[in-house]
Amino acid sequence: MMTTNKQKLLVASTNRKKLKELQELIADLALELCCLADLPNYEEVAETGQTFEENATLKAIGYSQQSGLLTLAEDSGLCCDALDGAPGVLSARFAGLDKDDDANNNKLLKIMENLPDNCRGAHFVSAACIAYEGISIGVVEGKVFGSIYRSAEGKNGFGYDAVFFYPPYQKTFGQVSSELKYRVSHRAQALQKAKGLLQNYLMKNH
Repeated sequence: MMTTNKQKLLVASTNRKKLKELQELIADLALELCCLADLPNYEEVAETGQTFEENATLKAIGYSQQSGLLTLAEDSGLCCDALDGAPGVLSARFAGLDKDDDANNNKLLKIMENLPDNCRGAHFVSAACIAYEGISIGVVEGKVFGSIYRSAEGKNGFGYDAVFFYPPYQKTFGQVSSELKYRVSHRAQALQKAKGLLQNYLMKNH
């Protein structure tokens, strides 16, 4: 049902690129998006979870309590089969607390440099949680499977995109356009499912 006043949706991130990505995805919903940078002051919610789902839920619940807004939080990372799922929830901080993409990629390539092609399987995971007033409305997940390339290739994307080889494209995510990546990406899958949660929420509450 349409409303004259759009409800605000807080995206629990300071990343304007993520905000723009989501804005395009949910353009047809009666929601007005804002991000953490738009809040006058907020206390950072610690990501102490053991899984992406736990971290997304912690952030969604925590920031919805602080802001009083409907909140969407996402947590994502890379899991390598040969490393028992590492770097996993530590993906952004794999090579140190400064979250340096190049350093993270170089560390991963070094660790895996002697592994044969059949032991280089990996997948990206994205978990998204919607919460309101400290209560989780739902958690969804997206995954995309590929392998770790032997070198960083391509300048597009961010994070581990340059070392993640996607077989259907025969290229790394760093070598394809954002549009091609977005068609198949873990985040796109999770956000598409999160859109369903938001649609249901809006229908029930308006």
